[in-house]
Amino acid sequence: MTNFDFLKKDEKFSSFADIAITAEKLYQVDTASCIFNIRRAAEFAVKWMYSVDGSLVMPYQDTFVTLINTVEFKDIVGNDIFRRIDFIRLVGNSSAHSTRNIKPEQAELALENLFYFLDFVAYCYADEYVERAYDPGLLKEKPVEPIIPVDIELKLETLMKENVFL
Repeated sequence: MTNFDFLKKDEKFSSFADIAITAEKLYQVDTASCIFNIRRAAEFAVKWMYSVDGSLVMPYQDTFVTLINTVEFKDIVGNDIFRRIDFIRLVGNSSAHSTRNIKPEQAELALENLFYFLDFVAYCYADEYVERAYDPGLLKEKPVEPIIPVDIELKLETLMKENVFL
């Protein structure tokens, strides 16, 4: 169970629901990958908003920073949600483009910010909305699905054989 399971109940959120769920599942495994997927989920949700909301006009660029900084977008989400999205953008950029380690506290805050943003999206665009609260306790639960180690030696050996054949 994750904080983002509610997104799976509405098909229209499918373009970012699985990414948000994956981000939360990665929290205990790899914070950098968690942050990367948080940013992806937020960006996909923003682009989805532009595709369904007639009051949002695609700006000159479709980069994440450009999309969230239009006046129309800021008018829809308000200052609180905008600041949450911008934090996700900044920590996501830091994770992707620097060698600094991402602290678990940063990943946890980014997950919480993503939750409130996606809950806002559900509030505005879902056919039915149910008020919910973020549960940080879900981050401490052990993943239900075991992580299966990849046998790198076997794959490397197979690739070497294929290369010899080629």
